[in-house]
Amino acid sequence: MTDAPWTLGNLRRALANGSVTPAGLTALALDRSNRNAGRNTYLWQDRAWTLAEADRAAAMPRGEGGPFDDGRSPLWGLSISVKDCFDLAGAPTTCGVRFYRDLNGIAARDSWLVERLRTAGAVITGKTHLHPLAYGITGENHEFGDCLQPGNEGALTGGSSSGAAASVLEGSAVAAIGTDTGGSIRAPAALCGLAGYRASLGRGDWRGGAHLAQSFDTLGWLFRDLEDAPLLADLFAQETIPAQRRLNRFAVVADSFLHDCEPAVAASLRATAVELQALGLRASTFDPAWWTESFAIFAPIQAWEAARIHAGHCDRFEPSIRERLEWGARISESEITALRQRHAEFCARMDELFASHDLLLLPAIPVARLDAGADHSRTRGRLLRYTTPFSLAGVPVVTIPCGAGGMQLAAMRGCDEDLLQIAAQLGARRKMATPQLP
Repeated sequence: MTDAPWTLGNLRRALANGSVTPAGLTALALDRSNRNAGRNTYLWQDRAWTLAEADRAAAMPRGEGGPFDDGRSPLWGLSISVKDCFDLAGAPTTCGVRFYRDLNGIAARDSWLVERLRTAGAVITGKTHLHPLAYGITGENHEFGDCLQPGNEGALTGGSSSGAAASVLEGSAVAAIGTDTGGSIRAPAALCGLAGYRASLGRGDWRGGAHLAQSFDTLGWLFRDLEDAPLLADLFAQETIPAQRRLNRFAVVADSFLHDCEPAVAASLRATAVELQALGLRASTFDPAWWTESFAIFAPIQAWEAARIHAGHCDRFEPSIRERLEWGARISESEITALRQRHAEFCARMDELFASHDLLLLPAIPVARLDAGADHSRTRGRLLRYTTPFSLAGVPVVTIPCGAGGMQLAAMRGCDEDLLQIAAQLGARRKMATPQLP
C-alpha cells in the first residue's frame, strides 16, 4: 500500500500506475471504519458488498487520456462514503432516524447519486451518520449517538454531514458525499480541519435522495486536499459546463460582522485573505449589514418545506426537530408567499454583491470546536448567521481549512468550476510554502 498522504490525487495516481489496487485500498478503508468513540461513523455497512464493488471497479477497462492517463474517472477505485439520505439498492435509508429506516425498509434501486458514483468506478464504503433528518448543524443524534471526531473524542464533528466528516478523518473514505442546506458541509469541514465543497443549487439530481428543504438543499463533498477540488466537480456537473469566468477579485467581510467570532478564527480569516492576495487576487471589504434578515427568511421557509415533507410524522422525532416542524406546519400560504418575495429580493442583492466582487470570504462558522455534551440549544442560530446568506443565494462555496476553524469562499451561482480552480491554486501554494520533511 502506498505511503503517500491519503488524498484523492495521490491515491488515484497510485491506482493508475498499479502500485495500489481497488481491492487493497478498499480493504484498508473498511478496516479503518467506525474509529470514533461512538463507533458510529456509518449507519450501514456491508463489507462483502463493498469488496465486490472493488472487484467490479477493477474489471473496468483501462483506456487513454483523462486526468490520470488511464481513461477512467477521477473517482475510479477510490473509497467514497455516502450520507445516509440517499438510496443504495439493498440497504435501508435512515435519514438519521429509526422511524424512516423501519418505515421505508430496504431500497429497491440506487439513487441518481449512487448510480453516478458506481458508474464512475467509485467504491462505496457505506452510508454515514447524520443529524436527524439533516435538520441540524451539530451532529448530535439521540437515536444513533452523537458523532464525535475520530482521534478527538471530546469534540463533535458538526452536522448534518457528520459521518461524512468522520469517515474522511478516520481514513475510511478518501472523500465523502454530504449535503448542505444551511451549512451542513461547511460546519463539519470547519470543525474537522477538512476542505468542503457545496455545489450550486440545482446541480445534480435528487432522485432517490431525501430532501430537507428543496429551496436550499445542495449536494457536496468533504475531503482533505484543496488541490483535489476540481476533480470532484464532475459528479454534479451539468452536461454543458458554463463558460469559464475569470475570478480575480474578492471581498472580505467587515469586522463588524465578526462580533461573536472567536479571535483565533478571525485571525485565520485575515491570514486566508493574505494567501488569496498572494495568488494575485485583488482584495476589498464588504459590509453585510443587510444580512441581518437572512435567518429570518431562511428558517421559516426551511421549516415550511420540511413540515410538508414529513407531514403526519412530526411526533416521531426528537423535541427540538418536532418543534421546528410543527412551527413550519403553522405557517400560512400568505406568509410563505411574502417570505419568498423577500427571498427573491435578497438573492437579487447577493447577485449585485458578486457582480462587484467575484468572490466573498468570511468564516464558515465563528467557532473552532463544539464540545460534546455541552448545551448547544443556541448553537444553531449562532452558526447559521454565517452560513444562511449563501444558502439563500444558492451559490457554490468552498470551505478552506485553517489553523483555527475554516473559511468559506463563495462565488456567483454556476461558477463552481472557477471557484474550485481558485481553491486548488490555494492548496498548491500552501504546499509550496510548507517546508517538506526529508
